[in-house]
Amino acid sequence: MIGRWVRGLLRHRTGRLAAAAAGIALAVALVAALGSFLTASKSTMTARAVRSVAVDWQAEIQPGADAGAVVAAVRADPGVRAGETVGMVHSTGLRTTAAGSTQDTGPGVVLGLPDGYGRTFPGVVRLLAGSGTGVLLAQQTAANLHAAPGDTVTVRLPGTAPASLSVAGIVDLPQADSLFQKVGAPPQSQPSAPPDNVVIVPQDLFTRLTAPLAATDPAAVTTQVHIARDAPLPADPAAAYTAVTAAARNLEARTSGGAVIGDNLGATLDAARQDALYAQILFLFLGVPGSVLAALLTAAVAGAGADRRRQEQALLRTRGLSPRHVAALAAAEAAVVGITGGLLGIGIAALTGLAAFGTASFGVGAASALLWSSVSLLLGVAVAGAAILLPALRDLRSSTVAQARREVRRDRSPRWMRYGLDFVLLALSLLVFKAAGANQYALVLAPEGVPSISVSYWAFLGPALLWLGGALLWWRLTYLALAHGRPALARLARPLTGTLASTTAASMSRRRRPLAHAAVLLGLALAFAVSTSVFNATYRQQAEVDARLTNGADVTVTQPPGTRTGPGAASALRVAGVRHVEPLLHRFAYVGADLQDLYGVRPATIASATSLQDAYFAGGTARALLHSLAARPDALLVSEETVKDFRLAPGDTINLRLRDSGTQALRSVPFHYAGVVKEFPTAPKDSFLVANAEYVARATRSDAVGAFLVDTGGTHQHGVAEALRHRLGPSATVTDITQARSTVGSSLTAVDLGGLTRIELGFAVLLAAASGGIVLALGLAERRRTFAITTVLGATRRQLRGLVLSEAAALTTAAFAGGAVIGWALSQMLVKVLTGVFDPPPAGAAVPWGYLAVTAVATVAALTAAALNAARRSARPPVEELREL
Repeated sequence: MIGRWVRGLLRHRTGRLAAAAAGIALAVALVAALGSFLTASKSTMTARAVRSVAVDWQAEIQPGADAGAVVAAVRADPGVRAGETVGMVHSTGLRTTAAGSTQDTGPGVVLGLPDGYGRTFPGVVRLLAGSGTGVLLAQQTAANLHAAPGDTVTVRLPGTAPASLSVAGIVDLPQADSLFQKVGAPPQSQPSAPPDNVVIVPQDLFTRLTAPLAATDPAAVTTQVHIARDAPLPADPAAAYTAVTAAARNLEARTSGGAVIGDNLGATLDAARQDALYAQILFLFLGVPGSVLAALLTAAVAGAGADRRRQEQALLRTRGLSPRHVAALAAAEAAVVGITGGLLGIGIAALTGLAAFGTASFGVGAASALLWSSVSLLLGVAVAGAAILLPALRDLRSSTVAQARREVRRDRSPRWMRYGLDFVLLALSLLVFKAAGANQYALVLAPEGVPSISVSYWAFLGPALLWLGGALLWWRLTYLALAHGRPALARLARPLTGTLASTTAASMSRRRRPLAHAAVLLGLALAFAVSTSVFNATYRQQAEVDARLTNGADVTVTQPPGTRTGPGAASALRVAGVRHVEPLLHRFAYVGADLQDLYGVRPATIASATSLQDAYFAGGTARALLHSLAARPDALLVSEETVKDFRLAPGDTINLRLRDSGTQALRSVPFHYAGVVKEFPTAPKDSFLVANAEYVARATRSDAVGAFLVDTGGTHQHGVAEALRHRLGPSATVTDITQARSTVGSSLTAVDLGGLTRIELGFAVLLAAASGGIVLALGLAERRRTFAITTVLGATRRQLRGLVLSEAAALTTAAFAGGAVIGWALSQMLVKVLTGVFDPPPAGAAVPWGYLAVTAVATVAALTAAALNAARRSARPPVEELREL
């Protein structure tokens, strides 16, 4: 019997079943795609974190410990691939003499590296000039000493005679911060910057140089074991972090305190696990609403045929079928829809992964792909059961056969509407949003001193309640407009329906409940498209802003500290593709006892090389504050923290202590507080100062430039950077914005956010089009009897077409208005709540008008196609139509 019933449904209710299966397929596909993407993203984050670390662990041998035993214990560790012994000692100064000129530096560090170190750790030392073996100078050290390969440098160590060494090469140390860390110290106690002067020597030479010092003061010579690990790590960054930190503590315990581990790999995985939680947050914020919408679409499709299904069940019960057998038939229908839609959705997800990422599995393993496919399929079956089986069971329990066969039912407003649930939800949403704002919208919680991190799911309530409350409020407004706006509806429908306008208005008013349902469903789909696209556009915008702030401009040429390159050197940087070169002065200034970065700018031309947004400043626009620097040369822009610490008011005098380039002494220079600067190109995240470059040059008696900002018009940045590197050699550091995009972006950004965007936005368009077209088409198809009777009573073909189009127009208007309002509100709240994802926080949301136009066109096209198809079918002979029904 069940088989015959299913075959009958497939033969006579093909459209309804196909529409319900399509809704299931969208929900399953979205969950499978985003779930697989989330798993693949976490795995990619872990792999990127591991690759980015040059030295996994630095085991510092403690004074008095047996160095041989510690090294043996390290190399015997099952997770260690290689361990190299490195020596480190502090020098009292360096000197070079060339062409009759002597250059001296302050204290530095001498590093002793064994043979083969570069093969084991290729990312630690990068050769810039000369040979990679022998005595090497760091790039900044070479600039300070004006040294080149072949020159002689004198190294002074405490308690020993100066040693003269021949320089073999100049190198860069890309990971100097971790290389010269204070092993075992907490983050707040680490050095603010690596040493300015570094000399690298072979290990045997290091042993000879430091032998006298080691004999008198063994603690002055530091010995570390640099460790490369090959132990397999879990794919999830949080699990990998736990495994790495536990292994580091285990190794410390096995050396009995003989070594302290500097866990570079764990520190990098710590940042990656926070990014993984943000990826999980994005999945919940952007993926779950889409899945819920697809489930609601399925419920709406099932609800469109609820009256007919109820009558069919009543007929079966009249003919003697028991409620248990009727429920079994409903379960069979739900199973067919759920399994068919689920398998179709898994196929769509695989095609999506193939199109967006080049692999049907999104890059995850077979086990993860199978897991997400199974979960998604079960979700599809559950949605089908909730949309088809549960209403059938409810009808079987609560209604008699006579009630089920009744055509006309009393239409009362829903209970939630009478109790004002929509207003309650919106009020709660506002309260939660305000409470989250008091916590600076912190979603990822990482308490200091606590190794575990977590997500504050409390902040999710604000957008969720806004989504629900906005939907119910729009349902209320649409319902009331259809119930009490019959005269207005008749006037609007008259151009299409003529004398049938009053009947059309009455029909829409009588069907206000299903029309309100359809309008809200379509409005929510449009709101999902709006909020998702606005968030993604804002994220891309801020990622670009962050890269430009970090690099400074399209290309930046940074001068080594201590050089005296003037603004005139900008002419040498005008290679092909360069539009403008802007010099930027950099000094250090004392504000009280606080040492801060001071940037000297040319107010009239700085904006020609980089972008300055009004959001970077407070107390005036970017243009107004730059004008104040030009109008009053001693004007100064300071950070908000400095304003609060020193209780500054506009116009107050600030005396900065700057170093005189001639005497090298600090001298007090008066400035006047003119405004607040929050962000500035190349500036650090903490406190800094911005002033007029000409005034700074006069105050320090030097116009030496810290960096040149090179504008290429937003194109060919990499090519221009390569040309400048070739021209300048190791005398300056050249970076371009393409490097900054990959450097400053979190591992979440570095994972294919473009692919995630394509998944979300593609499904958003499909949901909007399906919500409009399918629901309208099914709603009109269920009313073929009404259209046939209207034709029998004398309605013309033009009037019937006008009736259908009037209803479609009313639905479109209500849905687009609701979608725009709810989408705008959700976008604003999402951008605020997800502030932690953006760096820097945006001044305003970015609106992708092109995508929204495509979504609107696709939705209108689906609605129009459904309406025209219904209008065409309504023109069939009424006798034939009534015979089929």
